[in-house]
Amino acid sequence: MAQMAQALTWGRDEAEVVTELQAGSPAAFDALIQHFHGPLFRLLCQMLGNPADAADTTQEVFLKAFRGIHGFRRGSSLKTWLYRIAIREALNQRRWWRRHQSKETSYPADGMGDEALGATDDPNPFEACATRETQRAVRRALERLPQAFRGAVVLRDLEGLSYEEIADVLEISIGTVKSRILRGRRSLKDLLEAELGSAKAGAKPGGMMAGEMAGGER
Repeated sequence: MAQMAQALTWGRDEAEVVTELQAGSPAAFDALIQHFHGPLFRLLCQMLGNPADAADTTQEVFLKAFRGIHGFRRGSSLKTWLYRIAIREALNQRRWWRRHQSKETSYPADGMGDEALGATDDPNPFEACATRETQRAVRRALERLPQAFRGAVVLRDLEGLSYEEIADVLEISIGTVKSRILRGRRSLKDLLEAELGSAKAGAKPGGMMAGEMAGGER
């Protein structure tokens, strides 16, 4: 199992891992879970905002991966394939929750930004989180971000995926990826400024305020 887990870290060996997975190797699936459980759980926590829901959805992702591994396209990345399943499950989970919670605030479906807006030069809001108070404000603001924006921003700024990887995960063009990241960062910055601005009425948290955020594209 240790050798298989190590193989997952090397792109040149991934084809062998896929072969083992498609052959139904329990050791290969154990290694897949060991290697990707942490990143998928973290991603789903950001998307769903609830660790318990994220844990349940992570299990569902691996279950769907187990059932669907024979449909995996050779030449694709296991990482982006699993992330794609996770994003879909997160969106399905939130749609179900909205349908069953009468007080849930719905996000507008328009303005999701499928057109390219050029380079995403806005500061990365996460890089300015120097304090726990600010980090909590970011979490709250992120939960209020429309789903299409949230997925792109989380994959880029928290998971560190490239534009190409995000396009593969979300099954959209690179131009659309850049558009959603740009709009998502701007929306998140506005939400943070409102969140942190209201905190100034009480004790001012330490570290940078949203208006003082600096830093460029990673």
